[in-house]
Amino acid sequence: MATAPSRDETILYLVSCFRPKIRRGLLVARVLDNMPTLSRDVKEHIRTVCQNKGDTAAADVLLRALEDAPHRPPGLYQEFYEALRQGGFRAAAYVNPTLDELPTPSLEEVHEAGAQLLEIFMGRLVEELRAVQVAEKCVQQQLFEGEDLERVRVLYDARGNHEAVRELLNRIERKREWFSPFLAALREAQHEEIANELNGQQIECNDNGLSADKTEGLHAPAAVEELKKGTDMEHSSTGEENSSEEVWEASAVSDDEDKRSSPEPELSLRDYQMEVAKPALEGKNIIICLPTGSGKTRVAVYITKHHLDKKREEEKPGKVIVLVNKVPLVEQHFRKEFHPYLKKHQYRVTKLSGESQLKISFPGVVQKNDVIICTAQILENALLNADRDPEEGVRLSEFSLIVIDECHHTHKEGVYNNIMRRYLKEKRQNRKQSKSWLPQTQILGLTASPGVGGAKNPSKAEEHILKICANLDADRIMTVKEHAQQLSNQVKEPYKKFEIADDKRQDPFKEKLISIITKIQSYCKFNPRCEFGSQTYEQWVVQEEKKAAKEQNHKERVCAEHLKKYNDALQINDTIRMIDAYEHLKSFYQEEKNKKMVVNEEVDEPLPLKLEETDKFLIDLFYGKEKELKALAFKEQYENEKLTKLRTTLMTEFSKTFEPRGIIFTKTRLSARALYQWIKENPKFEDVGVKAHYLIGAGHNSEVKPMTQNEQKEVIEKFRHGEVNLLIATTVAEEGLDIKECNIVIRYGLVTNEIAMVQARGRARAEESTYVLVASDGSGAVERENVNIFREKMMYKAIRRVQDMPRDEYFHKIDGFQLQSKREVQMKAKKQQRKIYKQNPSFIKFLCKNCPKEVCSGENIQVIEKMHHINAKKEFQELYIVRENRTLQEKEADYQINGEIICRDCGQVWGTMMVHRGLDLPCLNIKNFVVVFKDKKNAPNEIFKRWSELPIKFPDFDYAEHCESSDED
Repeated sequence: MATAPSRDETILYLVSCFRPKIRRGLLVARVLDNMPTLSRDVKEHIRTVCQNKGDTAAADVLLRALEDAPHRPPGLYQEFYEALRQGGFRAAAYVNPTLDELPTPSLEEVHEAGAQLLEIFMGRLVEELRAVQVAEKCVQQQLFEGEDLERVRVLYDARGNHEAVRELLNRIERKREWFSPFLAALREAQHEEIANELNGQQIECNDNGLSADKTEGLHAPAAVEELKKGTDMEHSSTGEENSSEEVWEASAVSDDEDKRSSPEPELSLRDYQMEVAKPALEGKNIIICLPTGSGKTRVAVYITKHHLDKKREEEKPGKVIVLVNKVPLVEQHFRKEFHPYLKKHQYRVTKLSGESQLKISFPGVVQKNDVIICTAQILENALLNADRDPEEGVRLSEFSLIVIDECHHTHKEGVYNNIMRRYLKEKRQNRKQSKSWLPQTQILGLTASPGVGGAKNPSKAEEHILKICANLDADRIMTVKEHAQQLSNQVKEPYKKFEIADDKRQDPFKEKLISIITKIQSYCKFNPRCEFGSQTYEQWVVQEEKKAAKEQNHKERVCAEHLKKYNDALQINDTIRMIDAYEHLKSFYQEEKNKKMVVNEEVDEPLPLKLEETDKFLIDLFYGKEKELKALAFKEQYENEKLTKLRTTLMTEFSKTFEPRGIIFTKTRLSARALYQWIKENPKFEDVGVKAHYLIGAGHNSEVKPMTQNEQKEVIEKFRHGEVNLLIATTVAEEGLDIKECNIVIRYGLVTNEIAMVQARGRARAEESTYVLVASDGSGAVERENVNIFREKMMYKAIRRVQDMPRDEYFHKIDGFQLQSKREVQMKAKKQQRKIYKQNPSFIKFLCKNCPKEVCSGENIQVIEKMHHINAKKEFQELYIVRENRTLQEKEADYQINGEIICRDCGQVWGTMMVHRGLDLPCLNIKNFVVVFKDKKNAPNEIFKRWSELPIKFPDFDYAEHCESSDED
């Protein structure tokens, strides 16, 4: 017969069951005082964690120490329970071995509502409560002990009333049945109005802490209900055929909707936020560097309101534009921050992204609104339009404040830096032309990590920080110093660990791929000196393909192209599953076969094109090995060890948390889709509640079909509301994604730079979060991650050196870097100008990349909308075939893509058919051609990735002339 568990075993079991509630329901220092059995070293370590990271993190360490205690001395857990009970802590109810005090679900909900109330009213409580007086009344109500009062007094004397109030509330929330005594203490301390607002005018509290009727107890905190639902509703237009005026109204949100919405939240800053905001409130240009999750955007909203209020008082025009680098952030900043906090002050706030821009005039939006949130590209386009026609665009001088989110991207040729270069040019003109002085716009930059720009030593790191400051014309870069402890308490560092997979596993699938690669290399006499499946091999093979294309060496070009696909398969096999690598190759070779078929229009049947010897060799080689590859791909005993580590990590993290939410960062779109499929096909993940979806970019520079912006937005919303609780994302989700509950972040074999590390780590915002790097033993990922950690420390030291620099020296260096940037732009412009007009279009001709056939002359190329290069000549139509485009994407413009155009002789893709104002036109992609310069003697042929690299200016497409010539034909 099984023996009953001891009291210690029962308490240990209860700790494992109620861990999240226990760690939030105690004050560690008070508990340790009453635990003599726990070793001195352990207690000192826990106290150190408490001082550095706060009570919740220290409580976690204490619980782990109890679970891992050597030999588990008898009575240790009973001692823990007694210490909780003596301190009057709420956690005691969860570890009472008799289970007599275990809270009912209704009481649990009541406590959570009370805790949410404190969070909602935190700003006002901190400003208005008199900490010591309330603490004294809490002692009288037997809610506090003498130690609690003493601690509040010490903080009041050392750091002032604000910090003392926060300590008071922190201690109150961890007590048992605290709500009713706390309200009584507030009333006795002459805070009657606050007590009534917390409790609601209709509430009568019982001895348990809240009203007997739970719903009545939540009357006043309607905000709690709104918090659960999400107070910020998305406002959009009701139909597709709205006028520009209607589209504007939808974005800005009507006054009637404002009246029906929930109470506006109060806008207040914590002490550390106010510390970094002060120079901006004085009108200075600054960069605010705050960790992810610390409320950078809230600081920007506060500065925006202060700026507009001041302009209103001075009866001067005030207008703010908030620039972001990713479309989802437009919606997020509008819905969660700027609109809720500014609408009550009669400021018109609107949002603008690419799709809505097509329906509305940007200058009109600027004119009608006080705050505009948009992607930086929209502003740059409007500035360029203003250069051509002032009525069609806007000037920077129309804005009195520009907020730049993720401002560490303000460098090189990025859109942020293009805007800031224009800003600096106007500033220099203002200095020269004092008579026609234009009001200078204030700049506010926001970042979690400016990085070090690849610096390997402190002086280069400092130079990088100074360049960012120069690019943003910053008076200073702000970090938290005076209130660093408060920031540390607010932003919890996730627990970090490495999961390293053994890369010495048996891998017959990889061996088979390498044997095929070796045969191809022998066939075309390639002898690379780099490892198969590596980035170096990929770079080598891309260069070989380019070289062979220029030399019109069909054999080597095609072999290099196929070798790249096999190298991709090796990388996929190393990252995800063998079946994913096999499917990647199978898809490629199916496409190759399709390219070698042409449709006979008379009988509507596919007919094979004549295959070159090399094409036949490569296609036969794959299909000769396909059965072996497929059979190996399904053998589970050879599964990727990294996937095993990933599965274990996910199962552990999703099992230990009540409402888990996580993100897996991976390198490519293909791996994101494949990991999603792997999770979807494994029922064990569903058993622990995993609801996964992938999140990838919207660009078209990948073989994998991109997500549209609406699809991205839908997935992010599902993640925010819990319909999806695991995102598998590329780097598109590293910056700005604001989901507070995210408690597990995994970087799956993905290590880039220190900025990406800080951004990804910052996605883990919930209490007791975990940050995991899953990588292969020989990949070097751990070493690169450690380098990033070193660079992060070097970055903060560089920032401090810049902050401590004498002001004259700082401004001298800033001026120097700004002049350097100006000269670089001038030199580049001159070089580009010489480049563009140097060549005549008739001096070049285009060859098919796959076969040496001449396709057309440069004088046949015309340009639509400064981007689409077409050949509208009738004779060109005889050279290509149109086939269905399987990656058909809808475009919100006056053209659409109909199909792909391929070489009639070899099946090489040349571009796509587009419809422009009712005309079918072949749009060419330059990377699919070899460019021959006819006027250069012995000049090598060239391959270009994009049309802008070609030193030739092509004429615009003449629609009317083309229609006339077509009618004549």
